[in-house]
Amino acid sequence: MQLIDTHAHLYLKQFVDDRDEIIQNAINNNITTILLPNIDADSIESMLSLCSDYPNICYPMMGLHPCSVKEDYKKQLKVVESYLKKKSFIAIGEIGIDRYWSDEFLKEQMFSFAYQLELSLKYKLSVSIHIRNSFKEIFEVLEKFKNQSFKGVFHCFSGTQAEAEKAIKFGFYLGIGGTITFKNNLQAKFLPNIPLSKIVLETDSPYLAPHPFRGKRNESSYVKIIAEKLAETYNVSLDKIAEQTTKNALSIFRIS
Repeated sequence: MQLIDTHAHLYLKQFVDDRDEIIQNAINNNITTILLPNIDADSIESMLSLCSDYPNICYPMMGLHPCSVKEDYKKQLKVVESYLKKKSFIAIGEIGIDRYWSDEFLKEQMFSFAYQLELSLKYKLSVSIHIRNSFKEIFEVLEKFKNQSFKGVFHCFSGTQAEAEKAIKFGFYLGIGGTITFKNNLQAKFLPNIPLSKIVLETDSPYLAPHPFRGKRNESSYVKIIAEKLAETYNVSLDKIAEQTTKNALSIFRIS
């Protein structure tokens, strides 16, 4: 059995004391591949260093996280593109729009999202999209690219069935993480109506740990807990979940 964590920030300071142990725990739980989305200019080198330490396990993305879109966003976007020109990445990410914390830079977030979608087309890379309280704005930007063909993931999907179906029509997959294990989770109720061929697994480590670790630091080994919950939700075997979600992730991110 092979599992893939399509979204984890294992390069952050939360793992400074036991990063090697965390990755070994993941390997011990059949997580053979971990995808690392970037946050901003300050996180790039630590992310790339981790990928260098664990080649063929950790793979980097390049992008500007919406929560890092501030006054210097144009400078940050130039840094993103400068790295895309000189190094290889598996995707553009983590990009998107976040209206949960503040609307102060909403206009700049929407510009940055569109700009990085253009980069994904230019460099022929998939995207990992962050959406928080912003489905309306995300779809508004995507509509401007409706004649383009995208591939990627709606990371940490938290929307309705209608929003899930709309995302899939745009060519995207749904990233399912620890929240699927929370009591009364909305997505767990309608996911069986969504083809398993459109689902990938993720942790968003160190955030959003699944039950029974909710509120604690998340880690990539917990992908197995998420997979087990999905097997229950879809009423299929764990092996089936592993096989299909791994196939999906390998296709999206073109990992050999």
